[in-house]
Amino acid sequence: MARIASRITQGAIALLTVLVLALAVSSLYGVFGRRHGPRTGLHGHVIRVQVLNGSGQGGVGSRAAAFLREGGFHVVEVKNADRFDYFATLVVARRKDVSTARAVASYLGGLPMVRQAWDSDLAEVTVVLGSDRSHLRLE
Repeated sequence: MARIASRITQGAIALLTVLVLALAVSSLYGVFGRRHGPRTGLHGHVIRVQVLNGSGQGGVGSRAAAFLREGGFHVVEVKNADRFDYFATLVVARRKDVSTARAVASYLGGLPMVRQAWDSDLAEVTVVLGSDRSHLRLE
């Protein structure tokens, strides 16, 4: 009987040890994991991003926005694009300085980038999601 109790105690200690290690690893991932602080542009302000879903598939814009937020970008708007037949996903630089768009394009897996400057306070960068979204890195 004492032998069985000893085995149960050893098993409980082993299980408790595994749980404590799992909690420690989870905590470290929360601190040092993929999440970043706010991404800032040339003058130290947070990079504002507009996400437009031009793929025709529902939910893609929300997933992309969530991934960008995890990366420290400030997503200011998520909506459908003017049409749903965009083939290529691309990043649009909305300012003369394209470094902010380059940071977004790189974070999303090296997407192509174009410059289309406009004078607006909405966002420095627009991401247009196309039907090639499978090439988009959202994890």
